[in-house]
Formats: sequence, structure tokens, C-alpha cells
Amino acid sequence: MIQSVKPQNTFKRYEKKYLLSREQYDRLLPLLQTKMTQDDYGMHTICNLYFDTPQYDLIRTSIEKPVYKEKLRLRSYGVPGADDKVFIELKKKYKGVVYKRRVSVSLREAADYLETGKHPAADSHVLNEIDWFQSMYHTTPKIFIAYERCAYYGDEDLNLRVTFDQGIRFRETKLDLSFGDWGRPLLESGQVLMEIKIPGAMPLWMSRMLSELKIYPASFSKYGVCYKDYLIDEMLTKCIREAV
Repeated sequence: MIQSVKPQNTFKRYEKKYLLSREQYDRLLPLLQTKMTQDDYGMHTICNLYFDTPQYDLIRTSIEKPVYKEKLRLRSYGVPGADDKVFIELKKKYKGVVYKRRVSVSLREAADYLETGKHPAADSHVLNEIDWFQSMYHTTPKIFIAYERCAYYGDEDLNLRVTFDQGIRFRETKLDLSFGDWGRPLLESGQVLMEIKIPGAMPLWMSRMLSELKIYPASFSKYGVCYKDYLIDEMLTKCIREAV
């Protein structure tokens, strides 16, 4: 049975990413725990399907760091069955601010909608936005990415959140969330991806912690790394083989 998640479906925030070594993670976590509390879900698995055009236009544009970019993904918390709830998410970023809107449906309904455009019985205005997105890009699943996540929220500000993603893995086949959370490793052993999600300015105490541990922001996109480090090489290899 898939895990339950918090029902928040609309987000507007800044998101800063940091790629940590195991040593940095081990030193930072006890400090953060003096100001933040782990959420009720503990360590849990997140599974994602990222959608793109046949020519990978969305991720290619994203890598160029434009002022505005957007992406579509299907997300589950754990490996879902056909009747378990999943989230269809439309994520946009404009001038550094991230806007995320999502709708919760069953995996069966999500598959019907994303493959044929058939709206679920419990319709949503978010789906109208996704309809427009799909009319522009006509995307299909391109990559599966999963990881183990542990999240913390601020004791003084509940909107301050920090997540740690470990064991990030991906696959290019079996692009169905129900097929399991297996895949090839994306990061080096021991590396941890930290994301700080804030509605505005970062608290001073957090800035000091990061500075003392020499932890600096990194430009890191899970899908982007998959595309640059793996998909491009494999597509070139395939073209060479077909040309021989």
C-alpha cells in the first residue's frame, strides 16, 4: 500500500539545491535538528515519471537556464497500484520563483488522462492548465527517477522546509510507476542532494550553518543530469550504430 502524503497541492517558493558529501551531511544534520523537526513520514521513497517531447525540448531548454521554464511529471509516494493515489504535477519557474500545481488521482486515471486526454471524474482546474501544456508540447514519459527522501520543517516557520534525497536512481525503460522503484544510480556513493524550500529570504541561522560547513548552492536537476550524462551519449551511440 502506498504511503499517504500531505494534501498541499499549490506551492510558490524559492528552492535552493546543494550537493553534499556524506561528511557534510553528517555534520549538518545535527545542527539543523536544533532548529527543525523531521516530518511525520520519515524516510520514504518518491517515484517520478518525467515527460518531454520526442526531441527532449523541455529539458534542453531548461539546461539553458531561461527566465521561464516548465515541466510535467507524474509522482507517487512509494510504488503505487492501479487504484492508489498519484500526483500529476505541473512545475514552473520564473525569475527564480518556483510555482507548482498538482492534482491527485488514481494511477489508472492518470494513465488514461496522460495517454488519451480523458479527464478523471473528479476534475480540476489544474488539469485545464495541463491540457494547454500538452496541446503545446505533446509530451510522453521519457525517464523514471526515484530516491529516498527525508524532510524537515522549521520549528519557528512551518513554511521553511529542507529535504534530503539519497539513493537517486533512474531508468529509461519500463516507464510505469507500478513497475517498481529500481534503476541505475545517478550520484556517486555517499552523495546527498539537499533542497531548501523557502517562501522568501533564508534565515540567518541557516546561512551561518551552511557557511561554516562550506556548503554552497549547486545547479542540479535530476532530470537534467540524466539527460546530459546518460541520455545524450546513448542517443549518439544509437545513431552511430544505425549509420554503420
